[in-house]
Amino acid sequence: MTTVSDIENMIARVGIGDRNAFSALYDATSAKLFGVCLRILNNRADAEEALQEVFVRIWQKASSYSANGYSPMTWLITLARNLAIDKLRARKAPTTDIDDVPDLRDQGPTPEAAAIASSERAQIDTCLNELDDGHADAVRGAYLNGDSYQELADRFDVPINTMRTWLRRSLLKLKECLSR
Repeated sequence: MTTVSDIENMIARVGIGDRNAFSALYDATSAKLFGVCLRILNNRADAEEALQEVFVRIWQKASSYSANGYSPMTWLITLARNLAIDKLRARKAPTTDIDDVPDLRDQGPTPEAAAIASSERAQIDTCLNELDDGHADAVRGAYLNGDSYQELADRFDVPINTMRTWLRRSLLKLKECLSR
């Protein structure tokens, strides 16, 4: 059974580069420190890697350890815990490049554009109502429904050139109305 003073002694000897003391410290504490890493990382491979890094740090920092009334296991566990938490933070939430974020903006019209379009639509409806009924229906058919001149001429029972004249004159009246 390894005592607190045994662990303090091993840490002190590791601080002066004693490889045998380092091996003994590993044998005495690695199971406990591995448990700390495993509990935090919840992944055996990551915990084994973290434990290896913990012992590298112990080798590097053992000379700075001083027995100040705290348990040497507290110092070792703190090293293991902090390193495991650092590894956990590093594997969580990788940053995303701003260019990889999809465009989340609303692709529809802005409220201002919608209001303007609504106002323009109301103005066009008002101007269409000023035309003769047949002429307004012909304009709607040609420019909103995509009807051909021939289809409109057949529907209104007029020659095709008359239909073209209706549409041309109706568009001039609409232009005049919309410019007021």
